[in-house]
Amino acid sequence: MRAWWQRARARLHALKREALVVWYAARDPRLPWPVRLLALAVAAYALSPIDLIPDFIPVLGYLDDLVLVPLGVALVVKLTPAAILADARSRAAVTAARPTSTAAAIVIVVLWLLALLACGLAWMHWRAARGAALRAP
Repeated sequence: MRAWWQRARARLHALKREALVVWYAARDPRLPWPVRLLALAVAAYALSPIDLIPDFIPVLGYLDDLVLVPLGVALVVKLTPAAILADARSRAAVTAARPTSTAAAIVIVVLWLLALLACGLAWMHWRAARGAALRAP
């Protein structure tokens, strides 16, 4: 089971790297526009937190990610000329080698949580004010 999990993680990392390659290929002006549109759509779908089918729907939620993204990436890689693909892979390797900041990620998550808390408190205040207004004669 451990070996299967390691292979699955390696494939997921490769898919993430290839999605970044597709993003850089889509931004290359030498790429023909039909392939560029396809590459932009695939990269946007792969890197976007918004899905066609939400992940909370059992099986189907993750099935679209497991099928659509790899097929789209494979199609774009197949249609992209070798020179553009090589440039995109080198740019993606440079981007992937950049250090990541755990502290910055924590700050961003805390800010989002505070924003959600503020929205929740504002909603509760609005509901209480609305309820009081409806109860008043």
